[in-house]
Amino acid sequence: MSNGHHGVPRRAVYTAADLDGIAHLGTLPGEAPFVRGVHRTMYAGKPWTIRQYAGFADATASNLAYRTALAQGAQGLSVAFDLPTHRGYDSDHPLAQADVGMAGVAVDSVEDMKRLFAGIPLERVSVSMTMSGAVLPVLAAFLVAGEESGVPLAQLSGTIQNDILKEYMVRNAWIFAPAPSMRIAGDVVAWLARHVPRFNGMSISGYHFQEAGADPVLELALALANGQAYVEAIRARGIGVDEFCGTLSFFFGVGKDFYLEIAKLRAARLLWWEIIQAAGGTSARAGALRTHCQTSGWSLTARQPLNNVVRTTVEAMAAVFGGTQSLHTNAYDEALALPGADAARLARDTQLILQREMGLCEVADPWAGSYMMESLTDDVARRVRALMAEIAARGGVLAALESGWVHAMIARGAARTQARIDSGEQAIIGVNQFRGPDEEPACFMVDGRAVQAAQAQRLAVLKQARDPAALQRALAALTAAARDGGGNLLALAIEAMRCRATVGECTAALEQVWPRHRASPVFAAGEYGSARGNAGNAGNTDAAWEQACARVRALAAGLGRAPRVLIAKLGLDGHDRGAKAVAAALSDAGFAVTLGPLFQQPEDVAAEAARGGYDAIGISTLAGAHLALLPRFLRALAQRQPGTPVFAGGIVPDADARLLLGLGVRGLFGPGTPMEAIAVRIADAVAETAAPAADTKHAAPPRVLHESL
Repeated sequence: MSNGHHGVPRRAVYTAADLDGIAHLGTLPGEAPFVRGVHRTMYAGKPWTIRQYAGFADATASNLAYRTALAQGAQGLSVAFDLPTHRGYDSDHPLAQADVGMAGVAVDSVEDMKRLFAGIPLERVSVSMTMSGAVLPVLAAFLVAGEESGVPLAQLSGTIQNDILKEYMVRNAWIFAPAPSMRIAGDVVAWLARHVPRFNGMSISGYHFQEAGADPVLELALALANGQAYVEAIRARGIGVDEFCGTLSFFFGVGKDFYLEIAKLRAARLLWWEIIQAAGGTSARAGALRTHCQTSGWSLTARQPLNNVVRTTVEAMAAVFGGTQSLHTNAYDEALALPGADAARLARDTQLILQREMGLCEVADPWAGSYMMESLTDDVARRVRALMAEIAARGGVLAALESGWVHAMIARGAARTQARIDSGEQAIIGVNQFRGPDEEPACFMVDGRAVQAAQAQRLAVLKQARDPAALQRALAALTAAARDGGGNLLALAIEAMRCRATVGECTAALEQVWPRHRASPVFAAGEYGSARGNAGNAGNTDAAWEQACARVRALAAGLGRAPRVLIAKLGLDGHDRGAKAVAAALSDAGFAVTLGPLFQQPEDVAAEAARGGYDAIGISTLAGAHLALLPRFLRALAQRQPGTPVFAGGIVPDADARLLLGLGVRGLFGPGTPMEAIAVRIADAVAETAAPAADTKHAAPPRVLHESL
């Protein structure tokens, strides 16, 4: 028996005996419990929606990309906002300037939203928006823009993500603490359900869990547990389950374990139906789980990127066989930079080919009755129920989050996966097996400084043209509602955006009551080294990892202490899987590692580096702002602690890498770099520069995830 890619046992041969006791057998598509799909004929009646996630620079540039995509076969839009917008900062805010327009489109106001959708028939084209932290002003801006463009609210269709719990767990695009954020999420669902009936008020995400390191079973368990928590919170407002659950949807990642991903989506519908039944739901619409899927971004490789076309195609087929309602297929060059035009078109055409050439739409749930698939679906459902029972036993998903259990489970999964890849146990063709020559494809780049300057100018013009008294009344009403608990926050945000408030001003109005949330990052010490074999037990340790550990031990012996490393993120980039994985591996190799907090400015990190007397600094960068932030950090560090080696890792195009190396970065580690190579490179640099530690400086204690969690 095989354990599969993700620890779910698989037999080489299945028989009819494997179907014994499976309750959902014999059910039909479009009927409860919806294992076989939410519609009777599925794609034979209407294919899934091709909905490509996109957004960059400013609204004008993204609008052109959207109109081009629709003309070339896209059937819905999915908006990627930049990091300042996610975090509720206007483009002219001092903390936001390096990130404006870099990892999504900058939207500060209703006027930006109107430009974003100019010439797009919103009464016919559905719009999905990935937004949770600043959901109130961003969604309000969209609704006002639609109205002012002549589209009544009742005709607008689409989905707002509005899934704040997963932000605290993995994505880190939060603004306020969990309690007020849950109120915001509930206000959004309640108001949309009553006033914009074709617009889904929440898309509960599992995708981000998988991207952060969760296996498909944990991904599904956490997404459903979050969904259950939202249902309970909204029910507590006195709103019936049947009234609002039909406006909830899900968003799942689809990775490389083909059979398991299909089974996961089939099991998701079964489990959600069970949850809604237990909550008192009676309507088919409330109990039928609808989902958008995205192929795995984490599975994309920077080395041999054309191989990603195959990975994405097979992942897309798993999503289709699993019964998704809409789908995003990643471009093959996304591990390098924003997708180029040719790569984006190929990603979209992949879905068109599957829909129109390959016959995949002709049969609803063709896997029904398969000995293997039905058994695997049932197995996934049982495993997810067990995980959800454990979450309940820990006091529910909020308690499991606050205790650190959720972060522990995800971080451990990520560390173990990285260890399997680095050891070669988990094959990645072109990276750790059959490695070919390096390639340097053309990358699409955004001039962030030009975008930021243009956005700042637009903001200045906007502020000159509005009614200050009306604006202040609207913002004061938003603050008062946050303080006293009265009124619907989305309704009040809509009034503020009508007065031409900005995203940042609405956020600031709420900050008067709810200060920005802060979180201390942790990493899973011990997991990576255990998976590679503990150093010092060479019989169970692969040679490359043992050599790296030996190199660090020798360095520590020479220094008289463990070499100290600070791992940091700069700017508004909250994507921290890579930073946590590197911190875990370096810690297991013998470094004393501190993982710094998120959302730090370069000067803050330089000050921390000097205070802690670190021997090396590692900067994780995944959101495109490296050319703005890393040079600032290098200058600040040179003033405080010159000579300290600085390394960077993440998505850095080759041309930018050469520039950063010229400015003094000692090494750049792209996606797919083995951890032992990182450890040895840092150790060698420290050996060249660090003095033995009979000094008086003491680094802060490493922030690690304790095994007791």
